[in-house]
Amino acid sequence: MSIWTDFADLDVRQSFYDIGGIRTRVIEGGDPDKEALIFLHGTGGHAEAFTRNFRAHMPHFRTMSLDMLGHGYTDAPDIEYTFDKLIDHLKAFVDTLGIDKVSLSGESLGAMIAAHFAIRFPDRTRAIVMNTGMLMDRKEEDLVGIRDLLERTKKVTGEVTKDAVRSRLAWLMLDPDKSVTDELVDVRYNIYRQPFRAEAMRRIMFMSAGGLLDADWRKKYSNEEDLRRIRCPVLVLWSDHNPGLKSHNAKEAMAYIENGKFIVMHDSAHWPQWEETDLFDRIHIDFLKSSE
Repeated sequence: MSIWTDFADLDVRQSFYDIGGIRTRVIEGGDPDKEALIFLHGTGGHAEAFTRNFRAHMPHFRTMSLDMLGHGYTDAPDIEYTFDKLIDHLKAFVDTLGIDKVSLSGESLGAMIAAHFAIRFPDRTRAIVMNTGMLMDRKEEDLVGIRDLLERTKKVTGEVTKDAVRSRLAWLMLDPDKSVTDELVDVRYNIYRQPFRAEAMRRIMFMSAGGLLDADWRKKYSNEEDLRRIRCPVLVLWSDHNPGLKSHNAKEAMAYIENGKFIVMHDSAHWPQWEETDLFDRIHIDFLKSSE
């Protein structure tokens, strides 16, 4: 249940790349000649969201978990954060590493970035996984959880304390007492204490989760018609307890996805890759291998 014990016997490294002047952090492992897989965390997250998944994925893929623009230990410039800027940074990262085609597995915000990347760069996208994140309108029952998330984010970015960080992480989990470890709190606490990082997190959160409360924003960035434009294979991986979008509402989006598969996990909330690691890995690898 520790990041260190997950990685202790693995050939995994933390690397920093210059991506258009942005110092960009990635955790990476696996054979660089294998198919590339990039994990993308959610809003306010960081690469450690997928540390439990490296062991199973490294034998099959060049496996990377990216700190997206403004997140983790990637630079957080004083800018207006938009989907396009996060996508442009991801594209520049893929180009810098010389990756021809990539599979993207995104959780929450990362899922939406993966989907928009696939729409903009279909020739560079092998497959995508949308993990508890979806391009679609929201119903009132879904917005309740998003409003709760925004309130927790206001607290953690207003005054960075370990209690506030723990509360924010608890929103992600079905069983916070078990899943929100002291180590995970320390990792995120130290990230948020960096200069300007809490402010960057606030801007990104109110751009993404805050945008979901705005019907006009949803029409631009989170709509069913964009799902029709995705041409690569798509796995939509959900949970029964996802606080941001109920599974029965997420399933409605499958009518708009040409080449998609929908699976619901039952013992996790917003981080199934963390709370149901073994099952997540089996489903995930089977899908990606079948999409090669």
